Amino acid sequence: MKIYGDAQSGNCYKIQLLAHHLDIAHTWVPINILEGDTQTGEFLAMNPAGKIPLLELDDGRHLSESNAILHYLANGSRLLPEDAWLKSVILSWQFFEQYSHEPNIAVARFINVYLGMPEERKADFQAKQLGGNKALAVMENHLSTQPFFAGNEMSIADISLYAYTHVADEGGFNLSKYPAISKWLNRISEHPKHLPMLKN
Repeated sequence: MKIYGDAQSGNCYKIQLLAHHLDIAHTWVPINILEGDTQTGEFLAMNPAGKIPLLELDDGRHLSESNAILHYLANGSRLLPEDAWLKSVILSWQFFEQYSHEPNIAVARFINVYLGMPEERKADFQAKQLGGNKALAVMENHLSTQPFFAGNEMSIADISLYAYTHVADEGGFNLSKYPAISKWLNRISEHPKHLPMLKN
């Protein structure tokens, strides 16, 4: 099994973190999106969308989209319960992550960390602060009533949201304003199977 990704990307880190939790043996293949690694003919043959992370199975099949990969790899594990309701709750938070959280927090971080805050992107960076803080407020409200996103146990919903939230400060977000989120981040990072975000 191979995982193509950028270790500093939250979407790719999700897969690394899950693989570590579940002891999934794999080969990590570093990809540099800024150098065009995802736009080569070889990569596009595996994923025409030209995006990472990308999972390559031993039989040659490929699966893209971070949350889809999480569902595939976590199937039958403690991080993806069999209960239909809990599975749906997990999906709802993963859709929230991709539509409300990631487009603001991850993009603000990308502008600052990957691009180095170019002058022409400063207005875009500032515009992302409103949406990002709105998403964090939704998370804060939910986590003030329960320890994890799908009840009392950690799941792939938490892995999805942890990836970019724990580095949200790199996108200009002040997490000290969100005490429930801060406690949740600590619960994730203190898990014995936790893996910090690595370098490529």
